[in-house]
Amino acid sequence: MDEPRIRQILVDKGMQLFRTPRTQVEFTGEHEADELLNDLERMPHAFVLACVMDRQIKAELAWLIPYHFAQKLGSFEFRLLRELGHGRIEELMTKPAPLHRFPSVMSECFYLGVELIGQTYGGNAALIWEDEPSSAAVVYRFLEFKGIGPKIATMAANILARDFKIPFSDYYSIDVSADVHVRRVFARLGLVPAAATNEQVIYRARALHPEFPGLLDFPVWEIGRTWCRPKRPDCASCYMSVVCPGARQENKEANV
Repeated sequence: MDEPRIRQILVDKGMQLFRTPRTQVEFTGEHEADELLNDLERMPHAFVLACVMDRQIKAELAWLIPYHFAQKLGSFEFRLLRELGHGRIEELMTKPAPLHRFPSVMSECFYLGVELIGQTYGGNAALIWEDEPSSAAVVYRFLEFKGIGPKIATMAANILARDFKIPFSDYYSIDVSADVHVRRVFARLGLVPAAATNEQVIYRARALHPEFPGLLDFPVWEIGRTWCRPKRPDCASCYMSVVCPGARQENKEANV
């Protein structure tokens, strides 16, 4: 395994994305829903509450929930959300069809998320990341929301830094999100064992790029989604094939 080259290619790819100008992030594939989630200036709570909803369903469906609420209410203004009681939020979450696999649990998370934004941040969720906070502070603030664990908290901080170009004072505490794609690619690159735990993947990324471990997240995730599929990976098209032990094994087997 050529670890220095693997690290350099992934870091270069991550930095290329990090340094590009801000563009609209496609969270859901639906233009109006994505516009709402990208409006950090007027609707920062939409992004935060979508993070709260991102749990045990496809991410695209979870991120659509603020837009569904806006359609039902005619607005997603925070003032309007603050007026909703828990019962009304559960009604919006469940009728006419459930917006989440666990509508009752997530209704409570949504309600408590609105309350936290109102009480702690005066209704302005952007205060979570204003004034160049440390990455640890931002991750911690997301962890204060019921329903958000370390994976989503670091993902949220990474999206803010990488995609929304929000400046932090450091990036040490932004980890990779060790999903199935990231675990598979790390294993095939020889960076971790095939049965590695999420913690092993996270700490391996920290060792590879301690100043910003999460910088590796998008390149590795993209490789897993695009080329390094569970079955019949397209190694020939992947830019990591020149250093990937898994790709060399695939080529050897193909030539037998």
